[in-house]
Amino acid sequence: MAPRVPPPRGILPHYSVVLLLLFSAAPVLSRRQEPYYGRLIGRLTQYAHGIRGTVYAVDESTIYVRGFAYDGTGPDAYFWVGDSPQPSPEGILVPYPEDYTTRDPPVLTAHSNSDILLRLPGGRRLKDIKWISVWCRRFTVNFGDVFIPQGLDPPRPRVLPEFKRLAHGLRSGNISVLDAKTFYIPNLHYDGAGPDAYFWVGNGSEPSPFGTKVPNEMGSLKPLRGYQGEDIEIVLPGKMTAYDIDWLAVWCVEYRHNFGHVYIPKDLDVPPALGQTKITTSSTTSQTPFSATNNCKEILDKRLQVRWEIQGDHVQITLAARLRKEQYMAFGISGAEGRAAMLGADVVVAYWDTRLNRAVVSDYTITHLAQCDNERGVCPDAKLGGSDDVVLVSGSQKNGITTVTYRRPLAATEPTKDKEVLTSRSQSVIAAFGPLNSKYEANAHSFMDTTRNDVQLDFGAQNDNTCIGLAEVDPLAPSPWPPRVISRTHSLSARIGPAAGPRGYSALTGHPSWGIAWYINDQLIPEIYVERGKTYTFYVEGGEDRTNPAKFHPFYISDSSEGGFGQKREEEQRKQRVFAGVAYDSEGYPYPTAVGRYCEWTHKTIDQAASSATFEDYMKTLQLECNDGEPAVLNWTVAHETPDLLYYQCYTHNNLGWKIHVVDPGTPVPQSGDRTAAGAAATLAVSLAHALLPALLLVR
Repeated sequence: MAPRVPPPRGILPHYSVVLLLLFSAAPVLSRRQEPYYGRLIGRLTQYAHGIRGTVYAVDESTIYVRGFAYDGTGPDAYFWVGDSPQPSPEGILVPYPEDYTTRDPPVLTAHSNSDILLRLPGGRRLKDIKWISVWCRRFTVNFGDVFIPQGLDPPRPRVLPEFKRLAHGLRSGNISVLDAKTFYIPNLHYDGAGPDAYFWVGNGSEPSPFGTKVPNEMGSLKPLRGYQGEDIEIVLPGKMTAYDIDWLAVWCVEYRHNFGHVYIPKDLDVPPALGQTKITTSSTTSQTPFSATNNCKEILDKRLQVRWEIQGDHVQITLAARLRKEQYMAFGISGAEGRAAMLGADVVVAYWDTRLNRAVVSDYTITHLAQCDNERGVCPDAKLGGSDDVVLVSGSQKNGITTVTYRRPLAATEPTKDKEVLTSRSQSVIAAFGPLNSKYEANAHSFMDTTRNDVQLDFGAQNDNTCIGLAEVDPLAPSPWPPRVISRTHSLSARIGPAAGPRGYSALTGHPSWGIAWYINDQLIPEIYVERGKTYTFYVEGGEDRTNPAKFHPFYISDSSEGGFGQKREEEQRKQRVFAGVAYDSEGYPYPTAVGRYCEWTHKTIDQAASSATFEDYMKTLQLECNDGEPAVLNWTVAHETPDLLYYQCYTHNNLGWKIHVVDPGTPVPQSGDRTAAGAAATLAVSLAHALLPALLLVR
């Protein structure tokens, strides 16, 4: 008998699909005040030629000169460093710019207010020099200098532990914070099987859904591929720095699961991110679908990107999101200043019209939180006797992303229906996703589920860009493997294994997957056939460590095609019928009974599903890893009144299992093995026909 797991004393968080999210514009407070340029060395002393600038130690071999000025008239002037008591000809030239293409370093040209990054040559460090000078070699003249303070301790990269190993073979060497924005991850291993996994950063004691995606080493926001011992560097997006975050993780966004993480110390003292770190991987490329302007904000839980640009007395706005068929995105000015208000709001509804195969935009006014009745409600302006002031500029659908660009006047051309777009200060905005009705209009109810936070946008801003791109969908997915069947077997093992990407769980079930699934008798989510009145034994190895959700998968049998009984609210639990694997304590709290050691089929390298022609080929790329302990034993006697269709599932997570067909004794069933659904159904139909043929002849 498996040990009883204490029942949960509360309902796990339930994350419903929110149709309208409005995020607070309050900035995250950094542990280090910005801007930060490094350790202050001092100001350049001017002796000639208008020398000016403030000098900082970026790291032990890099110098930053902020606000540098020089008239450029010296015939042979260079940045110059040395260890003599005073600047002298015995110094060493520091080339600027560093990437010069001439035979000799270029002579220093004129600067009025430049920010300059200098790297000490020949492996020298700040402790090896005493001064920095602008020096003319031809006339041995010092135009300006600054001396290195005694005992100066410049910022240094910080070495952290490796990723905590929780799921999907994630591991690495010790991670380094190279500067305030750059992480170096050596010897990275990850099987690539998470369906929606990203580098993920945020605040709090543990990784959580309230984080931010970090582009991979290529600057892309596509879900992470597999890694086999690679050394990579990743850069935090936007204005975010390592001082703003508490952890770096590999996180599955769709299923809110942590595959592994590392904590960021509170006492960081790393170099500022001023371009001194050389990215050793391929050059970064933005994956954003926009290119017209540098103003961009991510709202609606970062699922909607809004770009804008002032064009005379109009504003051009681009919306982009991953929309489902016949779904709209909406954006506009809040009905009240300083808070999110739907009533009185002036919004634009944008969508892709599948009938016309083009983008559509429409000007809406919200006068009542009800369906439009041509007098009030969530109505197009044209239905209320007004004019549609929005002009479509362009639209596209590519790689799962719908992008729509439109223009509207800054002024409120119809004061009773429109809101002015301000360019002198920030103002409150709202946004939404929702379904279109049969008239291809926005449904009123989709505007109702809102948060109460205020989002502010400054339409007059320049280069206000915190967007980092939207994940795209690969339209060229390989075909799925045929489904598996298990029948006439009374002893079954239940282990965890990879969901096999586009060939496996999602393709077979039509349900989303978070990267793992049940393997029954080492078959990926087979359809199981059982007979009423007979007893079946499941040896469950789904994990017993409740502190690690990624490896805690109690087994149970239900009529729910989704599963996840333990994470549901009480009213949702009542909608499921449980047939095995769940018990209730004396206070009425449910708890799982099939809790045993953890066994998982893991990738030997990275996920090879896409290149494996058959499931048998795929199994050759996997290896079985089991923790110490014993499996849980679940005995299930199928009652005579059991429904025809059930599901084996995971108690703590949705979408890990698949079908159990319940039949009467003697009913012909498909043979165990690899069959297509059509083949199995045809076999069953032929068997039934032969079984019923004598009775049919008697009837005739």
